[in-house]
Amino acid sequence: MTGFLDGVLNAPAWIVLGLVGLVVFSEDALFVGFVIPGETAAVLGGVAASRGHVALPAVLAVVLLGAVIGDSVGYEVGRQVGTRVLGWPALARRRERIDSASDYLARRGGAAVFLGRWTAFFRAVMPALAGTAHMPYRRFLTFNVAGGVLWGVTVVLVGYLAGESYGRVEKLLGRGTALGVAALVVAGFCVWVVRRRRAERSGD
Repeated sequence: MTGFLDGVLNAPAWIVLGLVGLVVFSEDALFVGFVIPGETAAVLGGVAASRGHVALPAVLAVVLLGAVIGDSVGYEVGRQVGTRVLGWPALARRRERIDSASDYLARRGGAAVFLGRWTAFFRAVMPALAGTAHMPYRRFLTFNVAGGVLWGVTVVLVGYLAGESYGRVEKLLGRGTALGVAALVVAGFCVWVVRRRRAERSGD
């Protein structure tokens, strides 16, 4: 896994930016947020920027554009063929969660679009649900941009600061210690992700 990540982080800058932007876009636009980790891609983009491999403003730009445009595409898909798409057999086992997200959107409106950006499942389905519900696009876009910008800046900077911390620890205490700290951080992140997903499931 470390070799794979090093390969991604050390790829040509245009490949790093292209992959990060594509993953963030696809997560929201193509109903693949269940398996494509847009959040992880954005964090890795921040780590690459901390190494000086790509420019931080460029990473921020592709993440923000991918998030906002991806949501807009998802909205349009929902507006045009949302009922059919949401009826796909592949989504059958997620029916309760989709119904819960629809109810949340009906109750909270634009705020659900904004807040949904911070939950992986909502991030994948909320744009299409908003389109299916025929939320006015201008209203959707306002909350989409606000949520996308805040989320994008936050996750990219998390990766950037994590990368900076790794470099400092390596310089002061050696690579072994830095790897140990990195392993603890990764383990902590994995525990947090697992607990968050369990909490989401228990809330359905």
